[in-house]
Amino acid sequence: MGRYVARRLLQMIPVFIGTTLLIFLMVNVLPGDPVRALWGDKPPDPAQVAQIRHDRGLDLPLWQQYLHYMGGLLQGDFGKTIAGNRPILDEIKQAFPVSMRLAVMAWTFELVIGIALGVLAGVKRSRLVDNTVTLFTLLVISVPIFVFGLFLQLIFGNELGWVTPTVQDSENFQQLLLPALVLGLVGLAYVARLSRTSIAENRQADYMRTAVAKGLPRHRIITRHLLRNSLIPVVTYLGTDIGTLMGGAVITEGIFNVTGVGNLLFDALGNREGAVIVGIVTVLVLVYLLASLVVDLLYAVLDPRIRYA
Repeated sequence: MGRYVARRLLQMIPVFIGTTLLIFLMVNVLPGDPVRALWGDKPPDPAQVAQIRHDRGLDLPLWQQYLHYMGGLLQGDFGKTIAGNRPILDEIKQAFPVSMRLAVMAWTFELVIGIALGVLAGVKRSRLVDNTVTLFTLLVISVPIFVFGLFLQLIFGNELGWVTPTVQDSENFQQLLLPALVLGLVGLAYVARLSRTSIAENRQADYMRTAVAKGLPRHRIITRHLLRNSLIPVVTYLGTDIGTLMGGAVITEGIFNVTGVGNLLFDALGNREGAVIVGIVTVLVLVYLLASLVVDLLYAVLDPRIRYA
């Protein structure tokens, strides 16, 4: 196991370098000049523009800019914003915990409600419960997420008054419940469908017939045998989805006024702050890589037949 983990960590290095390089190149082909944008509608001073570009290393070739960025990254320096000359790492430190909190809450909804619906539909296959869950998940996947966000905000926030329509305190778990539910709706639907399909398939396996023939209690058959062997595709999706939730929270954070990574990324795109975009994506890549490693290790826990050398 130790050698496998070490080998996976080494494999992460070229993946991390390749991903950050790709994002760096994509960001630098975005239209617009963030330095000239500092002057707004006024004509910029060419001397000042040249000086700022020189100070930030923006006048260097792209490969030198990338090497300079990676060198600073190894020292924990993500650079500074062009508009406010603020450290990008401080911006990420301020926004990252908010999005992480929101993503974990949304992920918990996916885990608990998604698996519960999937188990219920898989066990009651071709019955009213199964058809209802299938219809619900298909509806959630088909409708754009911002529609659900605005609808739930209107009903539970404005009409019923159960929650605040917009988040006033991004550290308040109660205020984050509704945006977390909206953020996790699509993932919840996919988890339910994956669980339902996997459970329905494994119900016909030989080991299930053997467990029933032994006279084991129904709850033990479902939890110890059926559910455990059906969770591998679900764990794969849930493990990689934590990064998707953080990176895909732009719309949800915008609707509910959550000051997280999604909001920061949206502002950076509008201001052509390429360094901020690359910094955020760099952090998200690390989250993806670590989550994929944890998922691979969980395979061995769920299925004893899997062993890593």
